[in-house]
Amino acid sequence: MRSTETVGLMSQHFLLTAKARSLSLAKVARLSDEEAYQTFKLIRWASTEGEPVCPRCGCVATYTYATRKLFKCKGCNHQFSVTSGTIFASRKLPIRDYLLAIAIFVNGAKGHAALQLSRDLDCQYKTAFVMAHKIREAMASEANGATVSGTVEVDGAYFGGHVRPANNKANRRDRRLVQNQTGKRRVVVIMRERGGRTLPFVFKSEDASVVTIARTVQPGSTVHADEAAHWDALHARFLTKRINHSEAYSDGEACTNQAESFFSRLRRAEIGIHHHIAGPYLAAYASEMAWRENNSRISNGEQYLMATDAALQHPVSRQWKGYWQRSWR
Repeated sequence: MRSTETVGLMSQHFLLTAKARSLSLAKVARLSDEEAYQTFKLIRWASTEGEPVCPRCGCVATYTYATRKLFKCKGCNHQFSVTSGTIFASRKLPIRDYLLAIAIFVNGAKGHAALQLSRDLDCQYKTAFVMAHKIREAMASEANGATVSGTVEVDGAYFGGHVRPANNKANRRDRRLVQNQTGKRRVVVIMRERGGRTLPFVFKSEDASVVTIARTVQPGSTVHADEAAHWDALHARFLTKRINHSEAYSDGEACTNQAESFFSRLRRAEIGIHHHIAGPYLAAYASEMAWRENNSRISNGEQYLMATDAALQHPVSRQWKGYWQRSWR
């Protein structure tokens, strides 16, 4: 007979095991400026073991300035730093703070609020807000142009567009009706491989996603969807199995429970962490949650390295560089 302790260990969730914890925030915070700088170099130029590579021409022959942490390409004479040409270009904070921000960010199981990040780093809220979105953009770039195949679950859920109810009962309106909504409500449509990749997209309505689904799901795949009428068009392209949620969540043939699991994570991030993720930033938050779902079975140390590598390989953000200056104008 198995002991209670053995049974408990066998049923323990991965996130509660020691294997899930391979990153120490204390170690990252204790890095000196030189150690953080060398870490950035090793992650960005891993293929050359930390030796700088010109971001403009790709030349590996460079000069190193003795007085400043700058390099000069021997081929094209371009001057660059360890963050030049990356999403952290034109940085203002010390390099250690960026490493610490990424470590804090990936440690949040349901996300990390910009206000909390600003307190963790002792910086302005605007700085933390842009930094967090830059990290999200780098994470999302890993799925650019990706497709899904095999057994794919498709579903949609609406976010945002809150309408505050009136105080008096006589003045209250049915907020489910289109004419009583704000117009800001958007639907996140998820395409999720069973045991594989999760791809989110944002649309004004669920039926508008059919064309994107047909383009993103590879031919020969089996699609699982609910009873909504707009999914009928999927039968022409894929073997499609349907589940009527008014009767059951799974009937042994079809279910969308993995898609619902993603929406549960996104909804908890909205309610418990960010409180407002709708509007033009909904896609960024959905992509972040998809990244967390895709990498939920690897340790936080590996996630930290993946997120840092993605940020240092990502080009300058056209959306977030100078964001507050453009907003002010």
